[in-house]
Amino acid sequence: MAYGTLAHTVGCKPLAELTRTLASYDIDFVQLALSKAISDIDTGLGRLSHGLAHHIGEQFQRSGVRIGVLGCYIDPIHPDPAQRRREIDRFKEHLRFARQLGVPMVATETGDLHTYRQQYPGSYIDKGYEVLRETVLELAEEAEKWGVYAAIEPVCRHTLSSPERMMQLLEEIPCSCIGVVLDPCNLLDERNLDRQDEVIDQAFSLFGDRIVLAHIKGLVYQDGKLVETKPGESEFHLARFLKLLASCKPFIDISIESTQPHELNDTIRYLKQIAE
Repeated sequence: MAYGTLAHTVGCKPLAELTRTLASYDIDFVQLALSKAISDIDTGLGRLSHGLAHHIGEQFQRSGVRIGVLGCYIDPIHPDPAQRRREIDRFKEHLRFARQLGVPMVATETGDLHTYRQQYPGSYIDKGYEVLRETVLELAEEAEKWGVYAAIEPVCRHTLSSPERMMQLLEEIPCSCIGVVLDPCNLLDERNLDRQDEVIDQAFSLFGDRIVLAHIKGLVYQDGKLVETKPGESEFHLARFLKLLASCKPFIDISIESTQPHELNDTIRYLKQIAE
């Protein structure tokens, strides 16, 4: 399996400095959120072009660090239709230029579970899901045109709050260009941590074949609450997850989160050891 991290883990820097810095770590790829990682180029909505995409992609290629995924974490259920349209348009722009960057997918989360609670107190969960389905249908149509994945990440506090909800979306939008970003820790909280093996097994059973990227971190209790930490000794059953992942999706990219730059190389060595 290949190990990488968020490009902006090392900070928001000029492109040349960014790629040079990332190349100093033992990573295979990065998850690149353009506006969070690159400080000397305006990559806002409407700024991307084939030339700019090629330029950024070439800089990473020369450094020996692959761009595994574009992170474009929009709010696909934003309650303001005008703002939601701007965010959808930005994601679609990323989809159009992903191939010029050498990237097979663009990833997003799915908006807060309680977004519509004030407007629809009795049906806010279903309302959020309905808006999300409309958005993802549009994104899927765009992704299909350009031969890339629209990669969707379920999170227990978001609209796709469980493996079942993720599978419901995949069934209702039967498009093969929708992939799943699986961060197992994002499916867990204080309510289901003691059932984590059951939750993760269910995720693999329902949509293991649709996983296109994995995220990895740790979970520890601090002051009675679960907080994210670097992968390692934590409440999360890391070795078990890596074994399942390797069996289901050999050689998949794994993006390391909640880890400081000076911890990256040791963390990668640790992950490789326990994966073996």
